[in-house]
Amino acid sequence: MLAIIRTGGKQYLVSEGDTIHIEKLPHAEGASFTFDEVLMVQDGNEPVLGHPLVEGATVEGTIVKQGRDDKKIVFRYHNKTRYRKKAGHRQHFSEVKITRITAE
Repeated sequence: MLAIIRTGGKQYLVSEGDTIHIEKLPHAEGASFTFDEVLMVQDGNEPVLGHPLVEGATVEGTIVKQGRDDKKIVFRYHNKTRYRKKAGHRQHFSEVKITRITAE
């Protein structure tokens, strides 16, 4: 069974047992929760598309890990003006294991 979910302003194609890397969720490690914004569900051959969401469809997941990504360097430079600015950024993330997909 496949589903497309929307979280953190992005869309993810998931199936049961997948582990996905998404924007940070406000839950503790080991917590179970439900994604309510399901855009598509496919069980067998025919996909069920939502307009925009599929009625009664949910995707359940468990948070495996909360963490921060590797550092990304942000470097600004203007030539001939001695302008250089360097900064770093580490994005927070949640690693989620998909446990169940239901479509009513």
